[in-house]
Amino acid sequence: MEKSGRVAVVPLETYWNDLGSFDAVYEALPKSEERNAVVVQGLGADCLLYGARGNLVICERLTAVVGVEDLVVVDTGDALLIASRRDAQEVKKVYAELARRRDERAVVHRTAYRPWGSYTVLEEGERYKIKRLTVLPGKKLSLQRHYHRSEHWVVVRGTARITVDGEEKLLRPGESVFIPAGLSHRLENPGKVVLELIETQIGEYLGEDDIERLEDDFGRAAD
Repeated sequence: MEKSGRVAVVPLETYWNDLGSFDAVYEALPKSEERNAVVVQGLGADCLLYGARGNLVICERLTAVVGVEDLVVVDTGDALLIASRRDAQEVKKVYAELARRRDERAVVHRTAYRPWGSYTVLEEGERYKIKRLTVLPGKKLSLQRHYHRSEHWVVVRGTARITVDGEEKLLRPGESVFIPAGLSHRLENPGKVVLELIETQIGEYLGEDDIERLEDDFGRAAD
């Protein structure tokens, strides 16, 4: 938007806060009598506070906060942050350290959205990673190959058109396919409902940059 030459501006008289810090988020949210501000999001999430005052709590699961004051507690599927509200801006040092380590969590959320749908990392360990993939109707991933990992796809919902090394097949719920490292492959949703799969990656390197695109509908060089 900042670089566009086709933008119109009109005056707007309203409250504005760019929420540039956790303290700004705290100030913008409604408070309890104990000055706690709570945001609960996600199935089964809840927040219990006892003897706690002046805290900002954002959680995606059951979180209990007991006997503390003026803290920021952010608990998501990616990470847990606990900081004093006074020093919450120092979270940038955490980001800098993750970036220095080349940790993907500095730039990619556990759920990542793509033009074709999304993926969520469910679990990962040494030499394996498990994802849930969703592919929108009529969309397809790039024709690609990986050199350091193999993949196993299991269809959970919908119909998948899968191409492996030039061979095309349709898979329905409960059916699966194994894709050895080095083979070209593509995933497509030819149906009218969202396609959902479980992907298990196995290999010596599981970074998102282990990808060679051979064809792509969206003009991307990397995912």
